[in-house]
Amino acid sequence: MKFMKLGSRPDTFYTTESVRSISSEISSDLIIQVKGTRYLLHKFPLLSKCLHLQRLCSESLDSPNRHQIVQLPDFPGGVEAFELCAKFCYGITITISPYNIVSARCAAEYLQMTEDAEKGNLIYKLEVFFNSCILRGWKDSIVTLQTTKVLSLWSEDLSLTNRCIEAVCSKVSKRVRNDDDISCSGTESLRDKSIRKRWWGEDLAELKIDLYWRIMIGVKSDGKIPSNLIGDALKIYAFRWLPKINSDSESGSEIASKHVLLLESIVNLLPAEKGAVSCSFLLKLLKVANVLNASSSSKMELVKRVGLQLEEATVNDLIMVCDVDFVIKISEQFMLQLVQSPPTSPVRSKLVFERRRSRSAENVDFELQEGRRSSSASHSSKLKVAKLVDRYLIEVAKDVNLSLDKFVALAESVPEFARCDHDDLYNAIDTYLKVHPELNKSERKRLCRILDCKKLSMSSCMHAAQNELLPLRLVVQVLFFEQARAAKTCGKVSSISSNIKALLTSYGIDPSKHAAQLSTTTSIHTDDNWSVNGFKSPTKSTLRMKLAEDDLDENNDVASNRIGKSSRFKSFCALPTKPKRMFNKLWFTNKSTTQKN
Repeated sequence: MKFMKLGSRPDTFYTTESVRSISSEISSDLIIQVKGTRYLLHKFPLLSKCLHLQRLCSESLDSPNRHQIVQLPDFPGGVEAFELCAKFCYGITITISPYNIVSARCAAEYLQMTEDAEKGNLIYKLEVFFNSCILRGWKDSIVTLQTTKVLSLWSEDLSLTNRCIEAVCSKVSKRVRNDDDISCSGTESLRDKSIRKRWWGEDLAELKIDLYWRIMIGVKSDGKIPSNLIGDALKIYAFRWLPKINSDSESGSEIASKHVLLLESIVNLLPAEKGAVSCSFLLKLLKVANVLNASSSSKMELVKRVGLQLEEATVNDLIMVCDVDFVIKISEQFMLQLVQSPPTSPVRSKLVFERRRSRSAENVDFELQEGRRSSSASHSSKLKVAKLVDRYLIEVAKDVNLSLDKFVALAESVPEFARCDHDDLYNAIDTYLKVHPELNKSERKRLCRILDCKKLSMSSCMHAAQNELLPLRLVVQVLFFEQARAAKTCGKVSSISSNIKALLTSYGIDPSKHAAQLSTTTSIHTDDNWSVNGFKSPTKSTLRMKLAEDDLDENNDVASNRIGKSSRFKSFCALPTKPKRMFNKLWFTNKSTTQKN
């Protein structure tokens, strides 16, 4: 911290109840009042250095009072700043530091203590100290910048604020480059590197949002600071000023409305580069934006940014948002940006230049390899996000207030090809059916329509085959695909009985077509909690009840649509009335094949 002492005479101020006098040795002939405090002073030392007081005193020469009275109600900096200027005029030692230089400079400007009044006047000395000492120090620049808030208009007019901001931005850029040079030498630990790179973000976090905004704009416009370091600084600032950003139990009443501006400013300052901040941090900001009821533009900006790097998120991150609508939009944004932004490689720009010179076969092959590698990374991200969404569905399915529309919309936000298996999706559907027993048959069919039986593992198929909550159509599909998969493994796809074929055909399933498309591989997750042991074939009474219920639903659907009985329903009526033996045979064949394998 730098200080400057001006003057040589000892301080001879003394205080009475309401009057302060510069010196008891000199007769007083001037009264100056500053915000309720009166000073009895001698004219000459003050007027010789203060042009403003000269003008005021010349205007009040005709006053009948023995002492001229000068009112200074709007004096910048108050009595403390006035006393600094008055002591300087009388040659009394004063101390200038980053904490009072702004008020002293504004007060000297108000009194017009310029070189026109006297050489080496206070304004000149303060400017020399400000430029040569204050602006050269990191801490001094920040402390001085903070004090400009009290006298913001004066500080802006005198360019004190701008000069402090420029000095801080310049030091950030210079220090970060120096830190990078030190990192290249490899002489420090990872912990030291982390601390060293965070120093400027932690210091700037003490500033209010208006000054912080201007500094960060300057830092970003400089273009020399890596985006991840800017992101780290924003994260430090957010955790400093957004109360309990980590808390999961925060309510809107606990946060003042003033934080809305702060949040939206942070969102606008986020670097455009992907990965500048973590996906987890973006989701925390989105949660706070939702709690604060921030602007729709800020929320959508966060949704887009999260969508760019959704593959980094975890289920707990998504649960923290506490709003399924946002997760639906985020998932859709993720898939949309992959479609709109075709995979590119950083090397391609170089290849374009080389191709202009010589489009050799080697360059073309290298381009294709780069494109395939980027496309593979994009596909891998889709698979990861699909798994993330399905596991999130398992958690939110436990919410009794989650509507069927939102559940289906979230499940359908992931394209079909992105799901390698449907085990997690089936788990989510099963959970939703258990928590929402009020769903009617048509709603259950709509829910299960998003499920692909061909992508269920054996354990999932076993669970689905005895799941009383599923529509019968889905149960039949599960049994068929499991039977066909086992038969295909043994090379006996054609061994499906005519009765089973008729039953499947009655539900609009072509056995030969679907069997040909089946994969011979299945994936069984170790965390599946559905046991194979104890599986029992559906009983005759259970199947008849489910078949009857399904018939009734289809009859109702036909009646509501004013369509006659379909040929599919007629063929179903022609099936044997004792399906138990048929289902037992179906499952026995499947089970035998599994045991052989």
